[in-house]
Order: sequence, then structure tokens, then C-alpha cells
Amino acid sequence: MQIQYLEIANFRKLLSVRIDLASTTTLLVGANNSGKSSAMLALRKFLLSKATAFRLQDLTLSHLATIDATGADWESADETLETPKANEWANWLPTLDLWVEASQGELHHIRDLIPNFAWKGGHVGMRFRLEPKDMAKLFTDYRKERARVKKLQQEIVKQTAEGKTPPTLPLWPQSLHDYLNRRLGTMFVVRWYRLDPTQLQAPDPKTRHANLQPLSSTATALDANPLTDLIRVHEINAQRGFGDSAEESVTEGRGGSGKRLTEQLRAYYNRHLDPGDSPDISDLEALTAIQAAQTAFDSRLTSSFAPALLEVAGLGYPNHSDPAIKVETRLSPTDGMNHEAAVLFELDSVAGAPGAPPMRLPETSNGLGYQNLISMIFQLMAFRDDWLKKYKDSEERTDAGVEPIHLVLIEEPEAHLHVQVQQAFIKHAYHVLSNDPLLKKYPKLNTQMVVSSHSSHVAHETEYANLRYFRRLPAGMAGVPVPVSTVSNLSTVFGDKNRHKQTKEFVTRYLRAQHADLFFADAVILVEGAAERMMLPHFLRSHFPFLDRCYITILDIGGSHAHRLRPLVDALGIVTLVITDLDAGHKKSAVPVKRKASQATNNPTLRNWVTAQQVGHDVDTLLDLDDEHKAQQIDDLFAIRIAYQTPIKIRLPSTENEAEALPNTFEDSLVLSNVQHFKQKKGQGLTKPFAAALRESETADALGRALFDALREGDKAKFALQVLGDPDFAKLTVPEYIREGLVWLEEKLKKKSKELLIVPTASIEVTEQ
Repeated sequence: MQIQYLEIANFRKLLSVRIDLASTTTLLVGANNSGKSSAMLALRKFLLSKATAFRLQDLTLSHLATIDATGADWESADETLETPKANEWANWLPTLDLWVEASQGELHHIRDLIPNFAWKGGHVGMRFRLEPKDMAKLFTDYRKERARVKKLQQEIVKQTAEGKTPPTLPLWPQSLHDYLNRRLGTMFVVRWYRLDPTQLQAPDPKTRHANLQPLSSTATALDANPLTDLIRVHEINAQRGFGDSAEESVTEGRGGSGKRLTEQLRAYYNRHLDPGDSPDISDLEALTAIQAAQTAFDSRLTSSFAPALLEVAGLGYPNHSDPAIKVETRLSPTDGMNHEAAVLFELDSVAGAPGAPPMRLPETSNGLGYQNLISMIFQLMAFRDDWLKKYKDSEERTDAGVEPIHLVLIEEPEAHLHVQVQQAFIKHAYHVLSNDPLLKKYPKLNTQMVVSSHSSHVAHETEYANLRYFRRLPAGMAGVPVPVSTVSNLSTVFGDKNRHKQTKEFVTRYLRAQHADLFFADAVILVEGAAERMMLPHFLRSHFPFLDRCYITILDIGGSHAHRLRPLVDALGIVTLVITDLDAGHKKSAVPVKRKASQATNNPTLRNWVTAQQVGHDVDTLLDLDDEHKAQQIDDLFAIRIAYQTPIKIRLPSTENEAEALPNTFEDSLVLSNVQHFKQKKGQGLTKPFAAALRESETADALGRALFDALREGDKAKFALQVLGDPDFAKLTVPEYIREGLVWLEEKLKKKSKELLIVPTASIEVTEQ
């Protein structure tokens, strides 16, 4: 049994999304402010907190106008208005749908969720919905409060007419959303509903919004939380409180998270290791030592307190009829952990004398990274043992009373951790949660871990198929007036397993060999060469300051393989600029670019990307292709553009007239765009033949041939390093085809950055979602 899907609706940026859960670890990735934290917060509030944890700001902001319109209708209605039902508000009430895959042999765990007697196994679903606790009471109380405000407003108008200065008071409530801003926690409650598996639908392939099934008008809430005895939920939230002076940060009652390491170890010891709690044979030695220490301490206390007790007796108490005073200790095995320095870190030292005591520091003096790592590992161990009822008084352990599903939520585990430690944690966290003999004995007990992260290093160590990508959409897109998010299941990016197996394997290997920044970027630039990869960041810094401030991933997909990333780019919906080479050829042989020579591009990216179905592979056509045909607008936010070498006007030594030079690669395009710079260079490698070609070539064709021949034998990476080391590098002109592509990218990102709120109300307080 395992959780298959989580569907969240009307919660902050998550208007309607589905998160497919992997059987082991699911990693939530995406750019900043894309909704990952909203998803984790929704799970926390629905599964771990009470209804009072919800605030008005947890609702998707686009619904506030609808709420205020409802309030206005309530105010204008007379007493005969029929009280609305919660189901009539279903379009804006926050919900969490949880779908579980179960077999017929597990009926006793899901008895409250079985849709009918014909069910033979498969999906069962439950809905958690935040809704009014008592709609009639809410209706009456809101009308009463608004009547009070109107009465006060009439008095203000009256005072104004009498010449008095009216008070400027922020009278509450001004609207229904203003009312709920204070009363949501007390007037709303989370209720649970059974869902129908036959109505379970896949997300809309175009909008990627989840297709949530509507509840029938006769749907009744379940009497008890269906998660009881079915799913055990634990959480490590992002605010773990390390380095705080307070002993414990606010954690809303979620044991373990936010405590210092000493507190966590003490709790773990009390719960699972305390030898004084139902001791066994292995505890006898410790208990004997404690008893001996207690006896010795009692004897010392008796002799130490004797003079004081005699002095008290001299005052007439206790007399013969009063009970005598006796001082006695009670040492508990857990007392040894009840102090600030219970956890110490021992340091290596070469200065200490032989036999000298070791050097130790308390946990607060150690790095936050170590504290965080050790803390999270101990919490995972405690979660596992708590789920499996692994207590000191346990006898023969069985699966009796153990929930079949253990769901662990971990938010931003990378906080304070170095790169290697981040990777080590994500690789071993699931092993810690599942490292118990009982789980091998009872394989139907299943642990699932959901992790949200901003770290490309954490993503790098996670199976590609287990990534869930959050894409943020700006206000106004798809008819939604506020910024929202969608979620893509990357395990389905390449469709049929057999048909696209090689492409998927290539992309997976490539991303693991390079880095996973792609999943956190605002845009991606794909380049097909080491020189472009090295120089492009400097071009951005020197000529495109806006782009330099954006989160842009530059991926070197060398060897003309950019087209293999197209399915992934489509799934992410990320603005993409592809910088590639023209690679002119004749009968598959590379040749210098020449017009009217029946040449075709040999570049797979040009043949398979934007231009493939529009203009074909002919070099003459590609040289004159307009900007419109080099770009493809997929939706309001997602666009792709390809950039390759275009003709350059130069002045040859033999003539004063301009000639058309036709570059074939980035290197010759850079040289032809900066003729005066490279003409007088006397460097080594490609620099020398390039300079000679610029000084000696009499025709554009001869120049193209000379550059072509030099590039076939030269080291492009070495040339790039020489150019970067040139003192005049910042003065170089960016090749026109790259400049045009970067101008296009800048325009797209400026539009994307405008996530402006569009709400048709006078004033609505907005908090970050």
C-alpha cells in the first residue's frame, strides 16, 4: 500500500495541482517562489495541524473578490435568505485530496474509504477540506458584525453633519474577507470526505491543472480522520532553530523539529533507550551502577546535612511526636542527559600532553552544518522507531497497531550543509527511515519521503523519475488574475519507455554528469561548445546587466545534442535560448559556408528543433531566415529561440568595399565581428592563423576557407582561454547572432518578472505565498 497522488487546491499559489508520489523519495524542485513551500505547508496544515493553523492568507488570492461578493449578498438579503451550504463554496475552499493504492487484502485499513461493495482493489481517495464549522452561525454572526459597523458609520456621518471632526477608525469588518481574516480559525474546521475512484482523472495536459472531482450535494463528512491507523505522518520543517538562544523554537507541537540536539537525544533516550523503563538483562549493569552511586550519594548527604538538621532540632522541631527529617536522592537513568552539555563535540589536538583530558565543546559552539545533519538523522531514526512502536517495553515486535504507510516530510534539508553533506544526506535519508528488521519481515509496511529543496546538489543525487517540477505562472496567465503554480511529473516527460529510452538515458546521464541547476532557473541557455560556455557569462556581465542578475543556467550540451533536451524543456516550460553552430555541409561533409552551393546544415539541433518543420535544412534559407521563424512561442510564458551564425559585413585588405563573410562556428563569428582586434594579434594556437587570414585574404571566400582550415586543426578551448585573458576582452563586440538571442531572452524574462497582482477590489492585504 502506498500513496499515489496528492492533489492540492485553493491553497496559496496552488490553485489546482497534482503531485505524483514515488514509492520511496519524491523531490519537489523549481525556481524561487514557484510553490514548493506552499505544497509542504499545505500538507503540514491538513495532515499535522488543527484548523486554527489556517489563515485567510492561505487561500488563493484570486478568490478574495468572490468571498467579498458573497458577503455583499448576505448583507443585502433579508431574513428569508436560505443559509448557503458549504458545498456551494467548493470552488474556493482549500482542499487536499489523498489517493492511496491498496489491495483487497488490506480492507481493514481502508474500510471507511471503500466506495462500494464491488471494489476489488485499486485506488481509494479521501478529501480534506477547510470549511465553515456552522454555516448558519457564520451567516448570522457576519450580518450582526456588519450591522454594528453600519450603525457606527451612520453615527460618524451624523457627527460630520453637526460640524464635529469625525473619527478615522478602521472599523472591523469591512467585508467578508476582512471578517474571515480574524475569525477563520474559530469559524472553520477541517472535515474529511470519501472520494470515488471511478471519477479520478488525469491533470489537464494543456494547463496541467488537476481535475478535482466535485463532491455531490448529498456528500456527508466522515465521522473520524481516515488517516488514523492508515498513515503516520512526521515532519522536519525548514525552521529548525539552530543557533537560536531560545531553548526551542515554535514548532506547533510537532515533536523534534526545532529543538536543539541535546533535547532531541534526550527525548529519543527517554522514549526508546531508558534502562529504567521495563529493563531487561542488558540493562542490569547500568542499573546496578546507578544504585551504587545513589547509595554513596545518600551516605554523603546524610553526613553533610547532619549539623544543619541538629541546628533545626535545637529550635524545637522535630520533637518526639514529629516525623524525622531524612535526605534521600532519586537518581533516574535519564538524569545524565538533563543538562546543557549533554552533547559535546571532541576536538583533535596535537598540543595536549600525554594523558591530558580531551578537548570538548558544547553543541552550541559547533558548526550549524554538523548540528543540522546529526539532528535530522536522529529525527529520522526517532520517526521510524515511533512509527514502528519500537519502545523499551516492547516484547516480540509485530506489525500490530502499525500504520501501513509512513509519510515523512522534509523541507529544505540543505540548510547550513556543505555540498558533499547535502548529497550524502539525500542518498542515505531513506535508508535510515527503512533500516529496521521489522520492515523486512513485513514488506507491506511502506515508507514514503517527500522532500522540498532549492539545492541543485540534492536534485543531482535524486533519481530523475522522482523529481516533481513546480512552475510558476505570472498573474493574468490562463485567465487567473494572480500568480499560481503548476506541477510536472518528470517521470513521464519522455512518454513511451521503449520509444524514447535512448533519449531519456542520455538526458539523465547528462544532467547527472553536469549539474541540476536547470530545475531552479528562470531561463536556460543551451550552448554547443566549450568556448561559448566559457565566454557567455562574461558577455552577460559586460553587455547584459539585467540578464546577469537573473537566475540563468548555461548548459554545454556539446556535440550538437541540444535537441535531445527538447522534451524536458517542454515539460519545464522554461524560457530557452539555444546557441548552436550552422555546421554547413555538402553530402554530409563539412565545408566552408557558401551561398548557392546546395549546402545543408549537418547540425542535428537545427534539423530537429524550431526550424525543422518550417524551413527545412537548406543553408541559403537558414542564412536569410527572419527572427520570427527562429523563435517559437509555446504559451504566454514559455518560448524557445534558436541562434546560429549569420552573415557579417567586413572590409577586406584588398578593397574598400564591404564584403559578406559567412561564419560557420562561434570562433570564426567572434573573429569576424572583431576584425581590428584580432588582425594584429601575435598569440599562439588559433590566434596566429586567424590573424594571418584577416591580413592576407583577398576575398570573403578565401577568408572563410582559411578560418575553416585553421579551426579543423586548432584547439578551440585554448583559444577561448586566450581571448578571456586578453586585457581588451571587455571591448569585444558580441557576435550579432548571440546578441540578438540575448536581446530576445532579456525581453522574455522582463515580461516573466512582472508577477503583478490583478484583483478587482479596492484594497486587499496580500502576504507572500
